[in-house]
Amino acid sequence: MPRLVGRAKRMPVPESLRTLDLAPRHLSLLSYLLFDGPLTVNELAARLEVAPATVSLMVSDLSRKGVVDRREDDADRRRTIVSIAEANREAVDGWLARGAHAWRSALEPLTGEQRRMFVETLRAYERAAVADAK
Repeated sequence: MPRLVGRAKRMPVPESLRTLDLAPRHLSLLSYLLFDGPLTVNELAARLEVAPATVSLMVSDLSRKGVVDRREDDADRRRTIVSIAEANREAVDGWLARGAHAWRSALEPLTGEQRRMFVETLRAYERAAVADAK
């Protein structure tokens, strides 16, 4: 696990994004938008396990930098839909998609039951790590 985390931290930020001072918290938000498509602030907050106000601040920061776009939901104007800005989509994809391809490659040969066991093992690890930190 430490090797995986270390390798992920060493993934170089694309040249076009380096001046934007992206933090690790931005990496998770951008990953969700890249793999799941446009999401509302509340959906992002639930996935990131943080308050919607925290996501709103992150989205505002990334929007000012031109990394993401925000728009009102046509069905409910109180909701904001966030997506990766088209101008930066290729750079974000090139930066983050390698990890997704690696996971697919590693998990594809496994049976459904083996994948479930693997995911549950990672979740158990996460729960234990959080419990030990309290």
